[in-house]
Amino acid sequence: MSARQPVLPRVAMVSDRVSEQVASLPAAARVDTPTRRRAGVFRRAIRHEFHRIRDPRRLLLMVILGVVGGLVLAGLLARGEAAGADTRAYWAAGRLWLSGGDPYHPLGPFMPYVYSPWMLPLFVPWSVLPWDVAWFVWRGATIIALVWSVHWAYKRRPMTTAILLVLLAFPLAANLDTGNINLPLTLLLFGAQFSGPALAGLLWMVATTVKWVPGVFWPFMSPRGRLWGLAWFVLALILTAVTLPATLVQLQVLFSFQRPLRVDYLVFIWAIVPWAWRHPEAFRWLMPSTWPGAAQAGAAAANVWHIRWRRSPERTIETLLRVTRSRLRTFLGLGA
Repeated sequence: MSARQPVLPRVAMVSDRVSEQVASLPAAARVDTPTRRRAGVFRRAIRHEFHRIRDPRRLLLMVILGVVGGLVLAGLLARGEAAGADTRAYWAAGRLWLSGGDPYHPLGPFMPYVYSPWMLPLFVPWSVLPWDVAWFVWRGATIIALVWSVHWAYKRRPMTTAILLVLLAFPLAANLDTGNINLPLTLLLFGAQFSGPALAGLLWMVATTVKWVPGVFWPFMSPRGRLWGLAWFVLALILTAVTLPATLVQLQVLFSFQRPLRVDYLVFIWAIVPWAWRHPEAFRWLMPSTWPGAAQAGAAAANVWHIRWRRSPERTIETLLRVTRSRLRTFLGLGA
């Protein structure tokens, strides 16, 4: 065997030789034992993994993701204790609220809390932890959830997932560095795609109430999830009305709080991945080659409605209203 041969082919060749030697043994020596079965499982797994990663594109993607992940990790380690400024604001807000202080005008090296007052109790169980522990829990849970989402997406569309992660590398690193709630909210929206309608609607409502940007993801939920999202949002409006004086203070602080260009908001693009990966043809309209056909179909539909209108305007309006109601009920999961 040449010394220049790659390591993985050597492993495969050794595995094949071991299999041949085992097959040549007498039947009495080839008794099926748990140890032998486990060895067979490991041998087949190694062989499968070797054949899977021989694809040059997969090797390139692994190298690119490894480099990007290494750069992000190096930046986070270099920041050290300077990281987590935004998370510290949430942590201090919970503690100030417990002690009767004003989280919207904090004293000390903390940024103000700028979210709805009725959401403050959600931070309290976590904010009672010491800062070092709270920061470890916040960042650790975020990274674990992010790794799970990347694993899910990469298994289904490896090339597209890797390219998207490279494009979102800076927003992801910025959110992991500051500990901003953008990334946890993104992962909540990601997880809502795998939840039941009631829970999916609740997760969307919480994310939308915190940042408002997640509101644009409402159409990408399941039909019943959209309906539950509206119901939960009505509850959020009621809670906002109950806490209106504090909400007015929150809005005043929010609009007077100066922040740089929010490139970290681009991380919300990751929330649409589960829906987009399950509907790969949904964005075909972005391709210029599909525009002529779409224009012809739209013109034909408009012509049909125009002919109906000329023949019977009253019945055309009734038909249009009936079709609109039917599609709206279907969109909200209420049936035809």
